[in-house]
Amino acid sequence: MAMAIRCLRHLPSLLYRSSFAMIRGLPQAPAGCPALPLDGCRQCVHQMLLTRQLATKKAKGKGQTQARVNISAALVEDIINLEETSEDMQAVVEALKEDFSRNLSVRTSPGVLDHIIVVTKDGNFPLNQLGQISQKSPQLLIVNMTNFPESTAAATKAIRESGMNLNPEVDGTIIRVPIPKVTREHRESLAKLAKQSTNKSKEALRKVRSKSINQVKKFKNKVSEDTIWLLEKQIQQMADSAAAEMDKLLAAKTKELLG
Repeated sequence: MAMAIRCLRHLPSLLYRSSFAMIRGLPQAPAGCPALPLDGCRQCVHQMLLTRQLATKKAKGKGQTQARVNISAALVEDIINLEETSEDMQAVVEALKEDFSRNLSVRTSPGVLDHIIVVTKDGNFPLNQLGQISQKSPQLLIVNMTNFPESTAAATKAIRESGMNLNPEVDGTIIRVPIPKVTREHRESLAKLAKQSTNKSKEALRKVRSKSINQVKKFKNKVSEDTIWLLEKQIQQMADSAAAEMDKLLAAKTKELLG
């Protein structure tokens, strides 16, 4: 009995050493970190390791969702800039919003043609930089190409191939763009374009995620396996959040287009 008590007295110390062994090799403490000076930033990371352990336990429970990882960007700034990764992902989401707003609408206005890209021998330009766009009636837009007459044919082609179901007519340097009636078929066509744009944006998002994860993997021989795992998990969660936002944008745009 006495021997058993003596063994139990050493148990906390053994567990403490085991915890330290798991977090060896992690990044050194940033300025102001309350960690032990000689042991790097291990106390800070200890909470992250607990997060992983809790996530594993929760995943095993029936009906439980895996806990989210939230790593301090300052803690891993020598490995990857998580704030920059987040900004890059959000930029993809914002680009999708802009595409929906500019190019996918059942409402007619001169602005719907503004950002159609015209390919010329001097480069690629938005249509509104080459021609003056105006609305003559609810069913007719006019593009005056007087300032760049040599680009009239290219502008006409760009309008026709914009995916907006437009059939422009040319009269000298004037391009007339009849606006088709908003039929059910046209609404469904726009909804398909919205889906295609979302898929392209998700592909761009996956590229940002892959680039970030590859950056983290470069340090697999310099930091612990737990650090790599947690960073990859954090990046995946950021990508999942951005993708979910895209799905919400698509659902709202589809509802708007189909009426």
